[in-house]
Amino acid sequence: MDPVSSTQNQDITEHVKCQENCQHPSNVKSHVWTFECAWEVANKVGGIYTVIRSKTGLSVEMMKNQYVLLGPYKGKSSREEIDEFEFSPGPLYDAVCKIRDAGLQVHTGTWLVDGNPVVILFDIASASNKMNYYKQELFEKTNIGIPDSDVESNDSVLFGFMVAQFLAEFSNILTTIEADSSKIVCHFHEWLSGIGLIMLRLWEIKVATVFTTHATLLGRYLCAGSTDFYNNLNNFNIDIEAGNRQIYQRYCLERAAAHMAHVFTTVSDITAMEAECLLKRKPDVITPNGLNIKRFSALHEFQNLHAINKEKIHDFVRGHFYGHLDFDLTKTLYFFIAGRYEFGNKGVDIFIESLARLNHLMKESGTDVTVLAFIILPAKTNNFNVESLKGQAVAKSLKDTIENVQKNIGKKLFELCLSGQMPESDDLLSKDDVVRLKRCLFASHRSLPPPITTHNIAQDDTDQVLNALRRCQLLNNSWDRVKVVFHPEFLSSTNPLFNLDYEEFIRGCNLGVFPSYYEPWGYTPAECTVMGIPSITTNLSGFGCFMADHIADPESYGIHIVDRQNISLDESINQLTRYMLNFTLLTERQRVIQRNRTERLSEILDWENLFIYYKRARLMALSTVYSDTVLDNEEGSSLARQPHPVSEPESSRPVTTTVLGSQDEVDNEKELEELGNRASRNI
Repeated sequence: MDPVSSTQNQDITEHVKCQENCQHPSNVKSHVWTFECAWEVANKVGGIYTVIRSKTGLSVEMMKNQYVLLGPYKGKSSREEIDEFEFSPGPLYDAVCKIRDAGLQVHTGTWLVDGNPVVILFDIASASNKMNYYKQELFEKTNIGIPDSDVESNDSVLFGFMVAQFLAEFSNILTTIEADSSKIVCHFHEWLSGIGLIMLRLWEIKVATVFTTHATLLGRYLCAGSTDFYNNLNNFNIDIEAGNRQIYQRYCLERAAAHMAHVFTTVSDITAMEAECLLKRKPDVITPNGLNIKRFSALHEFQNLHAINKEKIHDFVRGHFYGHLDFDLTKTLYFFIAGRYEFGNKGVDIFIESLARLNHLMKESGTDVTVLAFIILPAKTNNFNVESLKGQAVAKSLKDTIENVQKNIGKKLFELCLSGQMPESDDLLSKDDVVRLKRCLFASHRSLPPPITTHNIAQDDTDQVLNALRRCQLLNNSWDRVKVVFHPEFLSSTNPLFNLDYEEFIRGCNLGVFPSYYEPWGYTPAECTVMGIPSITTNLSGFGCFMADHIADPESYGIHIVDRQNISLDESINQLTRYMLNFTLLTERQRVIQRNRTERLSEILDWENLFIYYKRARLMALSTVYSDTVLDNEEGSSLARQPHPVSEPESSRPVTTTVLGSQDEVDNEKELEELGNRASRNI
């Protein structure tokens, strides 16, 4: 047994010896320690939390106990996320002790997610007395000043210095124990962790560093300000723009981290272009975001799950639209948009405008199809809308009454038939039953249209979504073919209105619509894809660009990409409207075929395939610091391009017309034409 493996074997306490990836020295396959540092480690505040959490299982599988996550300790929320315990003696334990001896508080354990990765969380409050010292050193070495009023930047200073001190101690201890046989690489995400990288480089600690920006600070602010961002990327006076938005110090930290990292990465080509213009460094590697598709995998069941969860959405609709349920639920399509409340960046503005145009076209055509569009964006609310709660109560009361009447009728029917009598209608429905039914029917009547929101919005008169819906006259009138429901909070199974979680909701919908103007990646359409739900994205989102690069004909697979870069805004809205209109014209069987094709793209988004880009970035950083690092053949590999759908079924494939439960529907030329680009159907 080599001495390195022996040391590794002591790094994790007896508490996790049941985990095979941590208990056996033979599992250690390299001398590389990989640290991943982010504000979102065991701290659910944004999309980076999903990025890191979704790949922990694969990371632990590949790197065993030499993969360690670094993040901030956030009290109650952190206690719910991690299984806290002390490490056994070893380099990790010794480095933690050194930090604690300096008066800093550190929490250690494993993150309660797939793979149970080792995690170290830093209590930044314990370092608050060193704030001025840290700021002074940062200013003296970088000329970046942090104002006291910028709480977020102050937190990043404390977190960054604590991480840098820990890694410096760990590097010194490892060098003492293992001489030159081990290597360290640390992957930092976003500017909030960037100071840790900056200080490691300034202190000349022998650690290979990777910095990933998932969205540039200035880019997000500029897009939120309704600027013509992408057509003016090379024209912005960056210092003035950052100063005007009072984020100059944050921009400087982000730019310094990007330039001082051994390897700089972004999550998409569109963000790479942005970073090159705003941060003045071209990314070395594109590291697209993936998903753990095993979590979403439903094998042959995903079509059935769609039907089951759609019925749950039906239940909500029956209550919300009580008294005005004048449309056929079997001919109703559920569209949705979800994410942070960024009205322009997320494309909510053009989604609502496109719904208005779709409503006009559907009314003109006389179709009996109804579109119900859900807008799931968290906003400040006072409480649930009384009408929404009342609707669910009325629907439940009617359902319970009818179930009781059904039982009574069934019992009478059985008794009459058993006695040899042919039942008459008057014999089955008693006067009491009729009275109870009439009471429920009268209670379900209301004169006003169903509400367009499920909550009382805190600032109703200035809310952008509500004002846009009012302006476009999307008010759930009986003559509208497009109905809307604005739900200003994220979904969960404890929600008293929906009673289903977000994943179930996605599976029950027919189409996800995400016409973002600024979307460095886009997890919402990716989640739709792995669950077999078609989606609309744009060529300004990382996901849209990735799919366009890796799929020969995205539309055939249910991925519709709106052009928001090369045509006018009005043309983009018309294109989005056309995609949604064409979707309403599909038959049920065509939608089943499209869901099958969409679900087939899951493997493209699996971390099993996308992790290669992370490995490439880290190997490149290691080769910069450690001359004996070898870039293996995998370093140059990439994903293959997905071809057109199969035009003709193989002779071995059964030809079926089953609507539910079939993994492979027939893909013949006629279906390809039906599901392809319907250019002839212009709006």
